[in-house]
Amino acid sequence: MDTKLDMFEDNISAPHLEGDMSIPGARKTNTQIGDPDFNTLDEPIKETFLRDVRAVGVKFYHVLYPKEKSSLLRDWDLWGPLVLCTFMATILQGSADSMYDGGPEFAQVFVIVWIGAAIVTLNSKLLGGKMSFFQSVCVLGYCLTPVAIALIVCRVILIAAHTKLAFFLRLLTTTLGFVWATYASFIFLGESQPPKRKPLAVYPIFLFFFIVSWLVISHN
Repeated sequence: MDTKLDMFEDNISAPHLEGDMSIPGARKTNTQIGDPDFNTLDEPIKETFLRDVRAVGVKFYHVLYPKEKSSLLRDWDLWGPLVLCTFMATILQGSADSMYDGGPEFAQVFVIVWIGAAIVTLNSKLLGGKMSFFQSVCVLGYCLTPVAIALIVCRVILIAAHTKLAFFLRLLTTTLGFVWATYASFIFLGESQPPKRKPLAVYPIFLFFFIVSWLVISHN
């Protein structure tokens, strides 16, 4: 009888506990580089919103000063391109004649920006580009920042005067915005292309920003 009891007691295993014992909202100490060290489900909405706004602002900075590339390509989003496209479409629709409500001009900017960015991205992928579709659209959208700044300056110049000097200043400002946007996009997208096919990838980018810049300079 004692032998049977000993055999029964030896077969009893310790209980196995499963589950996450971490405290909600506590910061992680063993996270890898690049992983968030906070719990987004427990943080206030205000902090989430401000963090996203800061991330968008950092991408705008990287476009205006195109030196650091990993942030814009790794943490891609479409918030910045959507804001820029909406802003430019709203400003450019004022160029319509008084007998129209400006709707086609607003839609025209959206079609040119989004369809144009999609065509440029498709061309890049067909040429063997290593960047994903949404990464390329994100870069092209954020690189509209210099053109949007040129649009603001041109709008201020139009309010001040309508002389030949004002047109020259608008032309100079738009040209600088166009060159800077093309340069920034090439910095981010150029390395993803095969070396022998870079000219074929740059030409659609050049044409894309040229058309958008033409809308800016033709606005009166």
